[in-house]
Amino acid sequence: MKGFQPSCVLVTGGAGFIGSNFIRWLLANDPAVRVVNYDALTYAGNLESLVDVRQRHGSTGDGRYYFLHSDVRDFSSVERALAGHATETAREGGRTVPRADAVVHFAAESHVDRSILGPAEFVDTNVTGTLTLVEACRSIWAAEPSSERRFLQVSTDEVYGSIARDDPPSPEESALRPSSPYAATKASADLLVRAWGHTFDFPAIITRCTNNYGPYQFPEKLIPLLITRALADESLPLYGDGRHVRDWLHVTDHAAALWAVLRRGRRGEVYNIAARAERQNVDIARGVLRALGKSESLLRFVDDRPGHDRRYALDSSKLERELGWSPRTSFDDGLSATVTWYVEHREWWEHVLNEAYRAANALYL
Repeated sequence: MKGFQPSCVLVTGGAGFIGSNFIRWLLANDPAVRVVNYDALTYAGNLESLVDVRQRHGSTGDGRYYFLHSDVRDFSSVERALAGHATETAREGGRTVPRADAVVHFAAESHVDRSILGPAEFVDTNVTGTLTLVEACRSIWAAEPSSERRFLQVSTDEVYGSIARDDPPSPEESALRPSSPYAATKASADLLVRAWGHTFDFPAIITRCTNNYGPYQFPEKLIPLLITRALADESLPLYGDGRHVRDWLHVTDHAAALWAVLRRGRRGEVYNIAARAERQNVDIARGVLRALGKSESLLRFVDDRPGHDRRYALDSSKLERELGWSPRTSFDDGLSATVTWYVEHREWWEHVLNEAYRAANALYL
């Protein structure tokens, strides 16, 4: 099945962890596509994560990568970017960006701990930002109703809420039962996108993925937090008894799934993306300590997070059946490679540690 082939993809939040890895993967795997990275560069957005991409594909490379420093809540800025009327940030070359025929929407506040400390910012970015983006898309794309366009809303397993230890993984038809402010804002954004598809025939697809890990992840999230603290011989904090369960998906497998959905997924559908690699947090921590030759005496159990869901797991058989996707990276191999990456790239993460640990310090350190 040939499917939809965009000529230019606008990636919101492309300087973040998943967004930057998606851009790198996409430019490496589709030599015809161009990418506009649209990012506000908040604390977790880091252009250092894309230095190699800029060199290979920016204005001094093959010219397929563009960067716009802007906010998804800025309607006129989004319109200009989509229409191909924006000029990229000067240090990237100052070129006029190409007109986008697809949007992959990553831009979001995403850390649950921070959503507990400041939920209003999550509502503003995740809900209002998504509304602004879809309305800007409708405005620009309406000028060429016969041309195919696609909008991919990148969401999370957290919108389904916690499931019991013996429950089967959640399918796409599961009720939305978000528990944290973060999850509530992502569920709200999903519902907006779905409603726009129904009411306005907006060409949207929604994906919901399990926990991602891999290179360039901001060290406030579990795996890089554990790695960076272990490297400094600092305690590894685990909420409650450490037996909360998550399914772990390598970020490059996620990128491949997103591209398959954008090109060949059915408009109006939801696709779960999972790796079938469920692990307890305490076992993740022990694996990191083993990989680094550190003692388990560094483990530290702290008071549980308010509203902390016990287990997430997704059923991705729909994606596997319809589009032929399956994860390629085993968790053991992926964790080993991730630990090695952080060991070899200290310069990338050491200068952001104070900001990375801000929520952790406020809640439990």
